[in-house]
Amino acid sequence: MNLKDQVVVITGASSGIGDAVARDLHSAGMRLVITARREERLNALADELGADDVEVVAGDITDPALPQALIARAVERFGRCDIVFNNAGVIDIKPIDQVDIDKVCQMVRINVEAAYRMAHAALRHFQSISPKPRGHLVNTSSILGTKVRPTAGWYAGTKYAIEGLSEALRMELAGTDIAVSCVEPGLVLTELHADWETHPVDLLDIPNPLRPEDIARCVRFILEQPAHVRIPRLMALPGEHEI
Repeated sequence: MNLKDQVVVITGASSGIGDAVARDLHSAGMRLVITARREERLNALADELGADDVEVVAGDITDPALPQALIARAVERFGRCDIVFNNAGVIDIKPIDQVDIDKVCQMVRINVEAAYRMAHAALRHFQSISPKPRGHLVNTSSILGTKVRPTAGWYAGTKYAIEGLSEALRMELAGTDIAVSCVEPGLVLTELHADWETHPVDLLDIPNPLRPEDIARCVRFILEQPAHVRIPRLMALPGEHEI
């Protein structure tokens, strides 16, 4: 699949996996609509990649109007929207007696509700494309969307939700030119764990975690498959990850 001149919406694009995927897909010739809360980072990325190919839409992904606005901006600016990388997310992992349930519920709003809204907006748009519906939704899940460990259930539950939704949507759209995939990273070195007292690199004894660029290659691999090939899920783990 040639990605040149296709248009992708990327959520959570101001750092980490989202930033890396934006760079990688831009190098493949794609045009980008990028979103996150930190507008200054999005603008810096757009300036670096080339403003002619990148549209910045800063916003809070929990705003119910944002998913549809992203699709509309892609169509308005570039005339199309072919791919949505549904990536925005946060993590909160703590024992029962330490967890802040309000933070957990905010995590659910970001990781589940906002992701569901983005998926719905993307797929409704893909179904509306004439004369033949087409498109590809790629959701960021996690190894913890397939396994659990003590204290991680708060986060794992949000990723299990993404896994369940993605599989059901894939089945519903089987036989069409609309694809749904999940990428399932293990530990990736991003800002996601920046405020942890003990970083997972030390906590889990993983001295060589994945880099965001590793996941970007996985996403590109999924997208570049021939039209008749579907990759429902792709898991990538560090070599030392024993989960």
